[in-house]
Amino acid sequence: MPAVPAVNPAIGTIVSPADSLPQEQHAARVLIDLLQQEQAALISADIESLTMITERKTPVVAQMSELATKRHRALAALGHAASEIGMQAWVETRHLGHPAQSQAAAAWTALLAMARQAKEINRVNGLLIGSHLARNQSALNVLRVQSGGGNFYGPDGQASTRGVGRGLVVG
Repeated sequence: MPAVPAVNPAIGTIVSPADSLPQEQHAARVLIDLLQQEQAALISADIESLTMITERKTPVVAQMSELATKRHRALAALGHAASEIGMQAWVETRHLGHPAQSQAAAAWTALLAMARQAKEINRVNGLLIGSHLARNQSALNVLRVQSGGGNFYGPDGQASTRGVGRGLVVG
């Protein structure tokens, strides 16, 4: 499994909505790498790796959320919608010929492309998970039929048995 760069925990204060873009891009690259690792683990049914990858994804997603929230606050402070649509409007209306703005527009476009890539990998991973679940359910159904439906585990993980005989009514 390839090494994943550490996520930078120092987020800092954002004055401009573009201030967080380099950090957001870094986090997005880390997330994409983790999603690709997750996909490989799903394909090979490597459950142990899946657990480790999930543990590593959680702080990356949290950091991305925090960075987006700060960017949204900066947008709102400038009178724009606190959303991706507001960011797009801010990028499009700010000093279009200014080099710093061109960099911000390019960084934003790159971040959107990374988000689309992550979304697609995540969609495929969801399909792989669904395939594993369906295969496991089929195997469980075969076991149920072969065992006559008794002495099996219920949805709560507890053993369930189907009693044979008559119930006792006390009244």
